[in-house]
Amino acid sequence: MNVTGQLENHQARCLPHLLTLRMMARDAQEAPLPWVAVAEVTRATEAILAEVEAAVRAVTGAGPGTGIFLDVRLSRLVAAADDAIAAAQAGDFTQLRRHLPRFETLTSAIWAVQEVSRQPDRTPRRTR
Repeated sequence: MNVTGQLENHQARCLPHLLTLRMMARDAQEAPLPWVAVAEVTRATEAILAEVEAAVRAVTGAGPGTGIFLDVRLSRLVAAADDAIAAAQAGDFTQLRRHLPRFETLTSAIWAVQEVSRQPDRTPRRTR
């Protein structure tokens, strides 16, 4: 399977977990059992991180600087996951609703960078 196919597979495996996080962000105030929220947020963020890390490994051969750039993005995603898990553990659903969309946005940004890094160079060439 080529890298593009691998990326699509990693993204597809993230979707159910991203949907879980969206529901948690929307319904966090109504969560009757905080320990369930902790378990769901932890499980979903860890699954997404595993898929993103695998995708980053698949793409890092894309050219100079891509690996470093994606590693920085991945570090930010890990920090966002840690913040969401900490908010869930503290039972702070206001903060959880803040951190979950941030985590999703950073995940989407990594996918966008990976997609662009796999496309051929489209910069216009100047002719004389």
